[in-house]
Amino acid sequence: MFRFSAPPPLSLYVHVPWCVRKCPYCDFNSHELKGDIPEAAYVDALLGDLEQDLPAVWGRPVSSVFIGGGTPSLLSPEALDRLLSGLRARLRLAPDAEITLEANPGTVEAGRFEEFHAAGINRLSIGVQSFDDDTLQRLGRIHGRREALRAAEAAHHAGFDNFNLDLMFGLPAQSLARGIDDIATALALEPTHISYYQLTLEPNTAFHHRPPALPPEEEIEAIQRQGQARLAAAGYAQYEVSAYARAGRQCRHNLNYWHFGDYLGIGAGAHAKITHAPEGRIERLWKKRHPRDYLAAADKVEGRATLRRSDAAFEFMMNALRLVEGFDTGLFGQRTGLAISAVTPALQEAERRGLIEWDAKRVRPTGRGRDFLNDLIELFLDGDE
Repeated sequence: MFRFSAPPPLSLYVHVPWCVRKCPYCDFNSHELKGDIPEAAYVDALLGDLEQDLPAVWGRPVSSVFIGGGTPSLLSPEALDRLLSGLRARLRLAPDAEITLEANPGTVEAGRFEEFHAAGINRLSIGVQSFDDDTLQRLGRIHGRREALRAAEAAHHAGFDNFNLDLMFGLPAQSLARGIDDIATALALEPTHISYYQLTLEPNTAFHHRPPALPPEEEIEAIQRQGQARLAAAGYAQYEVSAYARAGRQCRHNLNYWHFGDYLGIGAGAHAKITHAPEGRIERLWKKRHPRDYLAAADKVEGRATLRRSDAAFEFMMNALRLVEGFDTGLFGQRTGLAISAVTPALQEAERRGLIEWDAKRVRPTGRGRDFLNDLIELFLDGDE
């Protein structure tokens, strides 16, 4: 079906599904913690889950690990150390592998950042969202401005020379002044990476069922444009729709997603994409979603699906066109096993609409294409079977 000269780079995603409290805007597979996390049992389940997936990727190096959730930093340093030791024993982790842990400043784990660093975590992603106490309360966050500042300072103190701050805009009752203050505060904390994205009211969330009062569209646009200008002036280059980084500090794990690389996914509800190069096949699989079911099941896999030609072409475009620099046309063939001619009609139409710039070597979304990204991606929905 597909023709590959070699499989793409491989990453690992680890999902830890528990939170102290479910945020009203969150549509991730997260569950409010009732009692203690069953750490030992969950780490055992994660390693058993990985062992089931190993035959499909045997011998392939792993370039990055991302431990997300939920709030994975609720795990003790001892549990994370055992998890990472188990991963190293089973996988060929690259010597310079990027190993990221998501952290919530509203829990006591900020004081354990040094122990996380000692366990092998070399990058943090801290879910600040805002530095305004009133805004954070409206978002249902369990932390305030003081805890957010302390978490970033603790990251520096613990020796993390690479960490991300998550920041949102277009928040309930947010003014332009408050939005810009959030950016200014984040910049003063000197992270290497900032994720800056607009609040969206996702289905199956409390905010979707009971929408909060959001700023007018023109106010949201002003916050975004001025925020982006501040980021650029401070040396944070935008390389993806919502990602800004200092030179050389782009998130390698996310870049692998956006370049349509392969990834293992272990943990409750985790998804994986695996290229079986000799067979000319791309497979997706996903794990049992509820932590209770995941822990109880011997076989953690909930379902599998093989991608069709149109699936691969669309998914590649859905990811790669998020990048400001777009993609090398040769990468399309390497990652999908298809010739670029499979999407040439859609590329021509996108160019006609002013959504991309395109030549024999590179496809790049225009500013208009980034502003109307959904319209651009939809052009690739009807691929050749």
